[in-house]
Amino acid sequence: MGAVALMGLEWIVSGLVRSTGHDDHGLQISEALADNTYIEVFPTSPLILAPFTEPLPIPKALVPVPRSVYSSWKNPPGPGAGQQDSEGASHQLWPGTLGLPDPIIYQVKVQISSHRFTSSRVLPIGRDGKLAVPPPGANVTLSADGTAILPDSTIYGYNGQFPGPMINAEYGRPVLVRFENHPDENPGNLDRQDYGNPNLGFITHLHNGHTAAESDGNPNYRHQGYLPGQWVDNLYLNYPAGGDEREKQSFFWFHDHFHNHTGADVYKGLAGLYPIYDPSSSLDMGDETRGLRLPGVRTNNPDGSFDVAYDIPLALYDACVDDGVTQHKDFHNGNGETHPEWWGKTFFRHFPNHGFVGDIFTINGKAQPVLEVKRRKYRFRFLDASVSRIYEFMLMSSSEGPRAARDLGYQDTELQGQYRIQDGQQCIRFVQIASEGGLLPAPLVRDSFELWPSKRREFIVDFTRYLDGSPTRKGDVIYLTNVMKMTTGRMWDSSDPNYKVPMLKIVIGDDAPAASQIPPRQRETPPVPSNWQSLPRRSFELKRGSSSTSPETEWLINGQPFDPTVSFANPRRGSAEVWEIKNGGGGWVHPMHLHEEEHHVLLRNGEPSPDARHPDDVGKEDVVALDPGESVLIYRQFRTFTGKYVAHCHNLAHEDHAMMFGWQIDP
Repeated sequence: MGAVALMGLEWIVSGLVRSTGHDDHGLQISEALADNTYIEVFPTSPLILAPFTEPLPIPKALVPVPRSVYSSWKNPPGPGAGQQDSEGASHQLWPGTLGLPDPIIYQVKVQISSHRFTSSRVLPIGRDGKLAVPPPGANVTLSADGTAILPDSTIYGYNGQFPGPMINAEYGRPVLVRFENHPDENPGNLDRQDYGNPNLGFITHLHNGHTAAESDGNPNYRHQGYLPGQWVDNLYLNYPAGGDEREKQSFFWFHDHFHNHTGADVYKGLAGLYPIYDPSSSLDMGDETRGLRLPGVRTNNPDGSFDVAYDIPLALYDACVDDGVTQHKDFHNGNGETHPEWWGKTFFRHFPNHGFVGDIFTINGKAQPVLEVKRRKYRFRFLDASVSRIYEFMLMSSSEGPRAARDLGYQDTELQGQYRIQDGQQCIRFVQIASEGGLLPAPLVRDSFELWPSKRREFIVDFTRYLDGSPTRKGDVIYLTNVMKMTTGRMWDSSDPNYKVPMLKIVIGDDAPAASQIPPRQRETPPVPSNWQSLPRRSFELKRGSSSTSPETEWLINGQPFDPTVSFANPRRGSAEVWEIKNGGGGWVHPMHLHEEEHHVLLRNGEPSPDARHPDDVGKEDVVALDPGESVLIYRQFRTFTGKYVAHCHNLAHEDHAMMFGWQIDP
């Protein structure tokens, strides 16, 4: 049987070579194997009938644990031997070593829970956009008009919520988060659905945190993660690399990083927010009357936390829900069966061929929310928490308003996003103040911007005036609109001027006092040394391929799958290197993330950066956005810590199928 299957695959490959002229047997065999291992079909989600009626959830800061509570824990946090996790690990550096105070303590539990992306009634539809009837066995009651209420989806969330809690942090004030594993506990007897991780483990990564290896949350340091009943104290020193004030950043997020299941675990809810402020010289502390005077009105809470009004994180995430008839099959679970009992609940497959893209777009856990703003400046912190989807955003007005894509005659993948504003026109610009590497040297005025998986971008939006200088008025409506069509996880489609998908309805409200401004200058970027050409140089190529490791191992770096026993690089602490990251082609894009320190872009395709497509290369970043066939040269440093880290594609379907490598900092 195996020989017959292999002969069949070789016949498929030879046919592809004859028809395309490309003789890449490894790639073609890999794709053919995948066709037998996975069912790469998405369901069509029901149409949300009352979009833009639910308010945008705006997270509040998580409350720290009082000393009187954590000091009574059976294993309280501390600097001693064996105090870093339930397995007896130790912290590499305690804050006092760097002259910092003891950390603020937080407790976050990984828990099973439920979540509803919309309370609107929905209309079941098929790929043709027409009415569909849920299959027998679906746990749903249709009204006479054929509509229904979506059931809650099962999630695995930090503190049982999605997105997870938000920790408002500050440089100079270390934070320790005790992450505990509780998803084996299911007091509500929820249907576990298809949570990707079969042993219910987790390992939490503070994305782009300058963090010791034992607190970094990566599968190179701890391959097996943390299992039910276990805990880990991740220590975030909130200390800039090298103690350099210019290395400070402004927006992290934390997410699961369990080996082979990162995409599934993040999709099922394990994502939280971590804005970080800079009180030094009151530069950026959430108080618009001081320092750079970026938008924000700070309130210090009695519990030791603080909240900042007019400073809003926007976590973007696309999902789709089960139609009860789409087959489930991938390497991890499913054998081609259907699940009518999961109708209306989140659907997920690992989809290694392309990546996962959903057809319902959400912000802060809600599909098509509405935000009422005052007539003043706001700070928005954008995070792409999607598995694979890339967005491009514009602020648009529309006299006609949103119309369902199916009512406009669209079908199949053109139904993604569900609604469009056909007459949408740009009405306000963004002013970019930060990338994922922190504040830019100076603000950038943008008509639109792309956002790739795990990237963050921060903007000031002035809601007092339009592009033409006319004033906004109470009751005016503006739509945050995605104009990038991406019907598969491979890359975006060709440009489509009719693709204008509204994701957030913004309603102009009353005037409000404001002391904020757009500063002419912000924080200078540390210079790259003039001798960077003479530094040690390494090259890493990301490419689709084949491996004997397993039938699902399809995404490789330098021709090799991830192996925690193999180190691709061993720089010494305090050193610097130049790394070349190359996209091996094939028509895919790759957002490549490198742990431990952010980097500076030197060259793109041999040309000095920044360029017109990447104007914020003037700052720093932690994700290299690689277009098809693109090569990017970056400058990296390795400061403060030693130990094991990883670098990987943040299209999480690619990462979970081996596009990751281990490296470590030696003393």
